[in-house]
Amino acid sequence: MIIPVDRKLYFCNYRNMAKPQNRRVLDQIPKYADMLSAMGTEPRLRIMQLLLSAHPEGLVVGDIQEELDIPNSTLSHHLEKLKNEDLVRVQRESTFLRYTANSEALQELLSFLYSECCTRNKAIRPEEIVQISK
Repeated sequence: MIIPVDRKLYFCNYRNMAKPQNRRVLDQIPKYADMLSAMGTEPRLRIMQLLLSAHPEGLVVGDIQEELDIPNSTLSHHLEKLKNEDLVRVQRESTFLRYTANSEALQELLSFLYSECCTRNKAIRPEEIVQISK
């Protein structure tokens, strides 16, 4: 006599299947994908790097343009995309716009990326991440 086996139950009970991720984390994946996509072009990544180097004061648009040599209309487009994904913040100062990197959003994104590799499976030690950024 053949006894039917519930495969899902078998694999879950004997820990042969990966546990589903936290629901809150899964809900955030589209947001993080959009953030990574926004930084996925060379000019935007250069803008983020420049704004992080000027953190926390940030830079006015003219200084960003001068430093990166990006045409003004193109720069506006890139800054708008980064702003829409909450990667940068903008503040009006008289007739100027000052952009700053949103360090909280970047920290959240990095925490998401490194949460599994540094906690559960230890693929990368946290100390190595700090060394990478130096």
